[in-house]
Amino acid sequence: MFLTIYTLFHVLLSLVGIASGLVVVGGLLQRKRLDGWTAIFLTTTVATSLTGFGFPFINFLPSHVVGILSLLVLVPTIAARYRAHLAGRWRWIYVVGAVIALYFNVFVLVVQSFLKIPALRAIAPTQTELPFALTQLTVLGLFIFLGVVAVMRFRIDAGRARQESVEVKRAKAAGSRG
Repeated sequence: MFLTIYTLFHVLLSLVGIASGLVVVGGLLQRKRLDGWTAIFLTTTVATSLTGFGFPFINFLPSHVVGILSLLVLVPTIAARYRAHLAGRWRWIYVVGAVIALYFNVFVLVVQSFLKIPALRAIAPTQTELPFALTQLTVLGLFIFLGVVAVMRFRIDAGRARQESVEVKRAKAAGSRG
């Protein structure tokens, strides 16, 4: 019973992470930060990766590799967004990290879809078949394209970024005095 509830929670986190990630990447393509959606995306994506390690296992699995890689990508992505405030090179670090984190979520969604959906499982029962490989290759190509376009299009006005950085420093200074 507990494992069923835990799995449902993990899947729900994953789906919210994917949905909010799609909104965030769409915002990047439109040169919009979408701060609320970004917070939801980053939080649920971290939580998805962490809860993935809570399932019982005997051997180290490919899903663990994806979870570790996702967390490694999320560290500089979150730092770029919340510590560096997208200033300078941190802008593209954030964009690339957000797109890669979303890609990892979608990669796992494709894997799980081929495991759980009978029609997909029938055409690729071991996930070594051509339909599975072509699907994953298409998804990868799409995310590479989105990442390149997002890096080129997502711009933060330099003056606005500096102003936000100054405001954050003032708020931190005021908070440490109070």
